[in-house]
Amino acid sequence: MRLGIFAGGIAFAAALCTTFISSASADRGRDGDEMRRPLVIGHRGAHGYLPAHTLEGYSLAIELGADFIEPDLVSTKDGHLIARHEPNLIATTDVASRPEFASRKRTAVIDGAAEQGYFAERPQQFNGKFEIPTLEEIIALAKRKSEEQGRQIGIYPEVKHSTYHKSLGLPIEKRLVAALDAAGWNHRDAPVIIQSFEQSNLIELRKLTPVRLIQLIDADDVNADGSLAFNAPSDRPYDWTASGDPKLLARTFGFLVTDLGLQEVKAYADGIGPWKRYIVSSVAAGLPGPGEASRKLLPPNNLIERAHKAGLFVHTWTFRNEQRRLVSDYAGNPVNEYLQFYRLGIDGVFSDFADTAVAARFLFQLERNPDGGRCLTGDRDGPRRQQPECP
Repeated sequence: MRLGIFAGGIAFAAALCTTFISSASADRGRDGDEMRRPLVIGHRGAHGYLPAHTLEGYSLAIELGADFIEPDLVSTKDGHLIARHEPNLIATTDVASRPEFASRKRTAVIDGAAEQGYFAERPQQFNGKFEIPTLEEIIALAKRKSEEQGRQIGIYPEVKHSTYHKSLGLPIEKRLVAALDAAGWNHRDAPVIIQSFEQSNLIELRKLTPVRLIQLIDADDVNADGSLAFNAPSDRPYDWTASGDPKLLARTFGFLVTDLGLQEVKAYADGIGPWKRYIVSSVAAGLPGPGEASRKLLPPNNLIERAHKAGLFVHTWTFRNEQRRLVSDYAGNPVNEYLQFYRLGIDGVFSDFADTAVAARFLFQLERNPDGGRCLTGDRDGPRRQQPECP
């Protein structure tokens, strides 16, 4: 029996008109890397429109033009990998209303914090309509949609709470690699990127698989002056905290964006996934407006340039359309935020609204090559099939 999935927040009002903008028109990556740049990664699927981590949400992200879909992975008691943002199911499924599961409610300590719930936000009208998918179902969906769309759709799984799962005897890493093996996707050119906020499991994965790996880099908040706040549990990778090693306990996530940290990451991963405020931060400005709309941007720093120099690609997160998520400089238009990061040379973005990310990417390409507009009009310079640069 499967649990229905909850969400919470914004009405479904997406126009699908941008689906003609194919990822095939994006740049190739650096150094012969066949990944397109900048990638658009459907954050938890199409989290701005449908409940997170559902086959329906992943499918919508693909229809909206996403190159990759992102399943967060946790393990069930019997070792199956399922797509959930956290092991605790209480906030995102209807488990609390199901009397047959009442006896399973318990308290668990995850990354040092006690949580009560059941262990394994967006439009409320979809509550209970979708099911929790397994990793195998997500891989099958990506393959099926790749064939339907005539373009490669990748998966971007995040290993969630690796240390916690290992403490339960339910390590995710080998199960993930086994699933990739079974799918024929455990090779360097596979449409797979594996990500984690922890470090030791990425080092382990480097020995298990040649697929691309990315070190996620978190922080707790942005201070009034634009500096980043490092408060638990977002102060450092949890495996550093659990290790008790004084050297690792003296570090925060911020170490990973120093030149020394980037060199350390390069030894086991292919890229970094920093929160976008590591690249462009903001300061309190007392402006009217909710959330980040009351703040002003600081000048961008050189993290992307330094990471590229170290041989690492940079994928940043999370881009959203809600006004409270947009700093005042973007004038309430999410496209302006994407364009800033695209112009800075970002290699990929995680987005709740893949259609907006893809439309902004096309505008960015038009900035650099105005003649690309003929891919839309087609007939002016002959049939599209005679224009190989067009999708």
